[in-house]
Amino acid sequence: MKKVRKAVFPVAGLGTRFLPATKAIPKEMLTVVDRPVIQYVVDEAREAGIEHLIFVTGRNKGVIEDYFDIQYELQNTLAERGKTMELTLLEDLQPRAGTASFTRQQAPLGLGHAVWCARDLVGNEPFAVLLPDMIMQAQKGCLAEMVELYEIAGGNVVSVEQCDPAETNKYGIVGKGETVGNGFKIEGMVEKPKPADAPSNFYISGRYILQPEIFQILEMQEKGAGNEIQLTDGMLKLAAQQSFSALPFSGRTFDCGTKEGFIEANVAFALWRSDIRDKVIGNIERLLETVEPVSVRNAAE
Repeated sequence: MKKVRKAVFPVAGLGTRFLPATKAIPKEMLTVVDRPVIQYVVDEAREAGIEHLIFVTGRNKGVIEDYFDIQYELQNTLAERGKTMELTLLEDLQPRAGTASFTRQQAPLGLGHAVWCARDLVGNEPFAVLLPDMIMQAQKGCLAEMVELYEIAGGNVVSVEQCDPAETNKYGIVGKGETVGNGFKIEGMVEKPKPADAPSNFYISGRYILQPEIFQILEMQEKGAGNEIQLTDGMLKLAAQQSFSALPFSGRTFDCGTKEGFIEANVAFALWRSDIRDKVIGNIERLLETVEPVSVRNAAE
């Protein structure tokens, strides 16, 4: 069984839900408390033992590459001013030379196509995929738990969470099989089934460990929902050849691709911080007592 050493981060999305901010700033670089969304996802990957970070980017995403590069002027200034703590933080976040790669998805053809664009950088070995919109909060990272399950079960692994049984038509749903390690074997996958037809209420939640055979399938994959090449469609075909297991994630997941999820993530991670927790709680209580809701138009004025 080959070790999971590489992780793919699809960061080519336009982020239209966050316009006008994302006209100039990639949505992955919007900050949750004091670090970009993409940093949380990269931290999760590194905690899981990932050695090589692969970013699938698009136009106007050069700032992501700059963020993960060394900024000599900044670091020299911090050193000259004796800002040891800040300098150490930047050095700890910096990927080692040669461990971060960037490739382009020239057209927005879907998640499956974005993953396929990383094929030459991944090569013939298992790899992880982490959706950068989804950031997860737990004492132990979701991908780290998935790697533990992979080392027991092999094959392919996805993270799952439970949704309201009445809302299965919003998600990709998996069938629950026998227990294995800290998860279970998957018995079938269905994309957005009606509640009456759903095999369970476990939905795929944005983390994957996949075998390289997925690339051959995605290369020939026809467009699906949204007229895009869907990763789920490719996984359904791969499931006919290889085993899939699911890791039920018990922490919190925040969809930073939506305004409400992004704001919730800021609050949740701020409350995790002992240095600002009490002040944040006090500020929220005061706002709840005094702020009246207004329309978007009035807020802009």
